[in-house]
Amino acid sequence: MKRKVPLAVLALLLTMGLSSAAAHADTVSFTLTHPSQSISGQAGGTLVYEVTASAPSTNGAAVNLNGDSFNAGTPLSLDDSDFFADSPPLLNPGDSETFDLFAITVPAGTLPGDYSGFFTILGGADGGSSDVLGTVNFTTVVTPEPGSLLLLGTGLTAAFAAVRRKRFGRM
Repeated sequence: MKRKVPLAVLALLLTMGLSSAAAHADTVSFTLTHPSQSISGQAGGTLVYEVTASAPSTNGAAVNLNGDSFNAGTPLSLDDSDFFADSPPLLNPGDSETFDLFAITVPAGTLPGDYSGFFTILGGADGGSSDVLGTVNFTTVVTPEPGSLLLLGTGLTAAFAAVRRKRFGRM
């Protein structure tokens, strides 16, 4: 009985020590280079979002980047093939890498507005881990085409001139 208590305490301390090391293996920071990007809604097109991923130097183990989860918002579509093609498979302690994370496609004719989304990177201590390592939020700003604004301005000016002529007589 006297040996069981010290063994139980030793096992508990060992378990706590190992679990804290595993928790540190899942620490990575992600920062988008340009978290908000603009594109013309009339023309549509594709925007590429770039990220810098950094593993702290205090981390005792490499962190595997294994997968992702995302939401871009309708009607935009997100292509994550850049993440799988450009990201390093793992980050060693103190490593920092910059790479293309994903691309957003804006269909032609998309209504102007702000479209927000998120991209979550999954991974962990081994190639099969799917812990959430970090999430970045982004905004795609769809703007009206400059030609549309010019057309609107010309129409308003013509309407104003017609009202003025009618009210004050022909000048």
